[in-house]
Amino acid sequence: MDYTEKINRLANLIKDSSCTLALTGAGISTESGIPDFRSPGGLWTKTNPMETASVFALKQDPAAFYKTNLMSWTGFTEKEPNPAHYALAKLEEKGLLTGVITQNIDGLHRKAGSKQLWEVHGHLRTCSCMYCKKRYPIDFLVNQFNEGINPPLCEACSGVLRLDVVLFGDDLGGDFGGAVLAMHRCSLLLVVGSSLTVYPVAELPDMAPQLAIVNKESTAWDNKAEVVVNDTAGRVLTDVLTALGK
Repeated sequence: MDYTEKINRLANLIKDSSCTLALTGAGISTESGIPDFRSPGGLWTKTNPMETASVFALKQDPAAFYKTNLMSWTGFTEKEPNPAHYALAKLEEKGLLTGVITQNIDGLHRKAGSKQLWEVHGHLRTCSCMYCKKRYPIDFLVNQFNEGINPPLCEACSGVLRLDVVLFGDDLGGDFGGAVLAMHRCSLLLVVGSSLTVYPVAELPDMAPQLAIVNKESTAWDNKAEVVVNDTAGRVLTDVLTALGK
């Protein structure tokens, strides 16, 4: 199939599906200026995440963890959604998408208007004390860091604060359980910008009766997909909306 045929095929799959879910990864946010992690030249090809972005790293040297990660990660929240994020929100608004399962912590789906959202790797809106579990807005942590308090500390017990994101070595939280339950109703899973290499999220395609993939690079699931479009998410999803008359 050429590009136009693939767009029409994807549009028809969405139109005929009784319950479409999107599964998004870092590739959907690169057009917003957020670097990818695992594609060639991505962040994790330059550093070992187990040494810099893991629970072990945080507990071993929390000051070094925050010095390495905080400014770049919280910088994600200053970015704006791109056409791919807006297209998924539009599909949901029109009743053609049930919700979005995202591996991203950048909050761009929410900013674009997506309502039903499972943030399976957490988010950057809040932080929590590692000891008493008291939760704070993320600004509470960032303000301490900017004032030279590193690591940032809980005002209740002086425990070290941590971002409410899933680090390497963490178990996935409640949103992943919700995503698995949603997958039991899914008739089409639309994967956008994910290499499908991070488990257990990469197991979700196995639960979908039909699979479609939009990703710049190939994935291990391509041969099981009804259609694969290797192009930028913004272009593809905008063209899908046009094909659907939306």
